Amino acid sequence: MGDAVFFFSRDYLIFLALLLFSRGADFLSTWIATPTLALEGNPLAKKLGWKFGLLVNIAFCVAFAFYPFVAIIISTTSVLVAARNFQNAWLMRTLGEEGYRSWYVERLVETHLGLYLFCLFAQTALFALVGGALIYYSGYVIPSAIGIGILTYAITVSFYTLLSVWRIRRK
Repeated sequence: MGDAVFFFSRDYLIFLALLLFSRGADFLSTWIATPTLALEGNPLAKKLGWKFGLLVNIAFCVAFAFYPFVAIIISTTSVLVAARNFQNAWLMRTLGEEGYRSWYVERLVETHLGLYLFCLFAQTALFALVGGALIYYSGYVIPSAIGIGILTYAITVSFYTLLSVWRIRRK
């Protein structure tokens, strides 16, 4: 499972489908939450936009489907990011992108930064613990890849949330 698979083999097609599904879920959840990408936390994704972002993601899926270990890491991270996006997408759509941003910034300014950061790190540390336990105790390729995907999710959420908070606080 850790080795590369052949192009258009059964395994390649399975991992391609897995990547297309998981990256598609991330794409869909982002589109529902922020159709103009005004709330997108990833500056590269924001810069690429929808059309180029879609092409890059498809190329990304085609390339990484050769590597099962990497495909599982990316897929795990992507579905967790999509789930996080869907969690507040309804609120973002209801308030509108700028309305949501204003509401969020107001709440962030009202909140003690230490409390906010504690909650962020507590949330991501709990995910990281699950991922780390899977990596440490599994001894198998697939559970380890899932563990790394969960750990990557925790790091990604911390990084982009801190980037957002830094931008808001800087203003």
